[in-house]
This record gives sequence, structure tokens and C-alpha cells, in this order.
Amino acid sequence: MTITSSEQVVLLDDDGRPIGVADKATVHGATTPRHLAFSCYGFDEGGFAGGQLLVTRRARDKRTFPGVVTNTCCGHPAPGEAPEDAVRRRLDDELGLAATDLRLVLPDFGYRASAGGIEENELCPVFVAVLTGEPRPRPDEVESCEWWTWERFLEAAADPGSEVSPWARLQAPLLDAHRRTAM
Repeated sequence: MTITSSEQVVLLDDDGRPIGVADKATVHGATTPRHLAFSCYGFDEGGFAGGQLLVTRRARDKRTFPGVVTNTCCGHPAPGEAPEDAVRRRLDDELGLAATDLRLVLPDFGYRASAGGIEENELCPVFVAVLTGEPRPRPDEVESCEWWTWERFLEAAADPGSEVSPWARLQAPLLDAHRRTAM
């Protein structure tokens, strides 16, 4: 997906309060201002408690973290857009999927990570969902996708030699703890 100047991200202060907007095309650089994002972990009909996770590999021509293996979908809510609506929009846009049982499980997750001269600095609430439909990845967003067991994902996230994204590495143990308490 080519980022146009009309796409905006919500800038945040250190306490997570909105302080403005910026063009998505210009916000990610060597030093990136804190902004609002989201991550979604989409599962088959077995759901978060026991289903398989749709793992994606980001397109290799993406500006931020190209080619990494990661959770199902990530993105940025537009100004005034509810994060849940942004999750549904990006799942449809990137993968041609719909979500049921969409739940916010890590509302206060935030991180910083750098690669290839680009920094991420995000307050990134984490959602889980049950996915409906067959994945149809957009090649400019998602190189490939594959259903993994939760255990395989946890092992890959814990392996320092794997290609798992930095945010998914941090989110995996937090999600696993939440998953265990929910079972």
C-alpha cells in the first residue's frame, strides 16, 4: 500500500493523550514521535483459548520492518476512528478477513523498536479476534500468511534467532499470561 499524505496518525504525549496528528508518510523515521497504533491476533474458530493463530510476514517493500514475521495485523487508527473499527478496517484491507469476538486484551501495551534506520514508538493496544473468511493477502502489505499453533508462535517469539517482529516478541508472553488466566 502506498502511503499518501492524506493518511494521518494520532500523536500522543507520554501519558497516552492525543496531542495532534501527523502524516503517516512522514512520521516514521530515525526518531519517531509517540503515536497510536494497534496489534491484532486473529484465530480460527477455536478462538484465543485454543485455536490456531494466523501469522503474517510483512511485505518486503514496507518501509517499517519489512519481511518480518508477526501477528495477524497491525495498523494505526485514523483521527477520530475507534481502535476496534481500525482493526476491522485493516483486517479487511490487508487480508480480506472479517473479525468476530473482537476483544481488547492488552489496552496499555507500548513499545519502541528500531530497524533499518526506522524507529517505532507506539502506544499499541492489543486485540484478539476470531477470523471469518479465507485470507487473501494484499501483496503490498503481506508477503505470506500461515496458521500456527499458539505454542509454535510462543517458541518463535522466544527464539532470538527467529524473524519475529520486536513488538510480537514483547506481546507474546503478555498474551500467553492473559490466555492462561482466561482458560
